[in-house]
Amino acid sequence: MTAIVQVKGLEKVYRVGRQKLHAVKGIDLELEQGDIFGFIGPNGAGKTTTLKILATLLPPTAGTALIAGHDVVAEPDAVREVIGYMPDFFGVYDDIKVWEYLDFFAAAYRIPKAHRAGIIDDVLALTDLTDKKDSYVESLSRGMKQRLCLAKTLIHDPKVLLLDEPASGLDPRARIELKELLKELQAMGKTIIVSSHILPEMEEFCNKIGIIERGEMVVAGDVQQIARQIRGQQFIEITIADGLPTAEQLLQNMPEWVHSVQRCGVDMANADVSAPPPLRGTLRIGYIGEPEGEYEVLTALVQAGVKVRAFHPVKTDLEDVFLRYTKGQVA
Repeated sequence: MTAIVQVKGLEKVYRVGRQKLHAVKGIDLELEQGDIFGFIGPNGAGKTTTLKILATLLPPTAGTALIAGHDVVAEPDAVREVIGYMPDFFGVYDDIKVWEYLDFFAAAYRIPKAHRAGIIDDVLALTDLTDKKDSYVESLSRGMKQRLCLAKTLIHDPKVLLLDEPASGLDPRARIELKELLKELQAMGKTIIVSSHILPEMEEFCNKIGIIERGEMVVAGDVQQIARQIRGQQFIEITIADGLPTAEQLLQNMPEWVHSVQRCGVDMANADVSAPPPLRGTLRIGYIGEPEGEYEVLTALVQAGVKVRAFHPVKTDLEDVFLRYTKGQVA
């Protein structure tokens, strides 16, 4: 499958006096249809600059960027037909109703007047703004304005969405609603690039991430593959109702599957070795076998008479990834 977003060696350099400021340094990126790409980095890292280049609003100094096969420099009009760009700060107009706001942008995209009313109703329903169709834009809350801007972004049914800090300033309920909407758009086949510096809101719906620091993409790819690279192994937590000593001994004698065994919440260095070992507790093991082989470990424990209450992999979150690959620097 041909990537719908192809970025190669993308750079943006500004001159400040005699000095050069590299806002973006040699970024490479490929996304397939239906990907949700989390573009993560601190303020000033180069996220907005990159999105503006992809949106044809800023010319790159070097490199290429293709969206749906169209070059952002050579074919800007063709690119604008297939993208929807939602900036971090967007303009809304006073004394204009929600449907009029959307009608204006539908006209800008050359959507025939006869088709606009139906399309406006569709995007209002998708963004849950139908009840606000005749409200004035300035009367909307921050969250509703964000949804209205997203509705405007969707008005021409773009293939690729470029969303710059879409959850900025939203309350917790509005953030949850936005995440659910992005998942729905992904199910519709949209490819989404969403930037943020807030990690917890990204890991729930992004299947790919890129971490940018001082203009450089320090890591990019599948979330779980990157997480696995960080730890070099999968950790599994096993909660045992009875048979903890048996489980420890058994797991320590499985070097083809288990790299390490430790009790959760226990300082083994200062433990009282004269005390009888507990029969219940939670173990964390470093699993180094193939993912489909995890059941072998569980089966061995059960066959040895260990009463296993819970057995689950420990998820590596985006904070682990971010801290591993960044140094806290901005351009």
